Amino acid sequence: MKEEKWNLQYYQIFLNQLQEQQDLAYQEFFSHLGIPKDTIIGFKTPVLKQFAKEISKTSYLDFIALNRHKTYEETLIHGLLIGYLKIPFEEQLKLFSDFLPYIDNWALCDLTVSNFHSWKNHLKEGFPFIEKCLHQKNSWSNRVAFVLLLTYYINDEYIDQILLICNDFKTEDYYVKMAIAWLLSICYIKEKEKTFVFLKKNAMDPWIQNKTIQKIRESNRVSKEEKDELLKWKKKQ
Repeated sequence: MKEEKWNLQYYQIFLNQLQEQQDLAYQEFFSHLGIPKDTIIGFKTPVLKQFAKEISKTSYLDFIALNRHKTYEETLIHGLLIGYLKIPFEEQLKLFSDFLPYIDNWALCDLTVSNFHSWKNHLKEGFPFIEKCLHQKNSWSNRVAFVLLLTYYINDEYIDQILLICNDFKTEDYYVKMAIAWLLSICYIKEKEKTFVFLKKNAMDPWIQNKTIQKIRESNRVSKEEKDELLKWKKKQ
């Protein structure tokens, strides 16, 4: 990214370069993960992260304004660059909030959330955003909320709130239910006592309960005795 200022001509050159460097094997691989093949150019994530990091040092607002969001790569670069920006957290959060409607698959959700590294230093300021996402009817916004909790909030201060949210949240969306199960499985690893008590008496969907137990039992950080005990708390579906 040699240009510091983005314009329509340079953005088109950028798109042409993406097409020229296309990895068809990776396009095929990613299409098997639930992303429509016709939206994928074909790039490994580390390469896209490097693009995003370089763009974050340019006129990134112009890049965002020019972004067509027609391909997975264009959209992911937009989301990733937010995490690389050296700007106040509230400005990053505003940009991420504006990006939220473009998230339409699990990879865009998980990769952009995990790249928002400054979030860990602004847990209190960021929590209202999570609550807002939980109250939206959009399932991808819901998943963003749970992946944020998973990535940054599993600690003594927030574990009670996390468990309460998981207990009360109702959804039929597969990707949201998977995010909840994933979140709770890591809660068990990091906050075992409270999470185990929760698993014994929660009011969650049986599918989420059983998937959580499955994921915990797949962990190498859990003893065989614990895994056997957890089987007692599977629910009938």
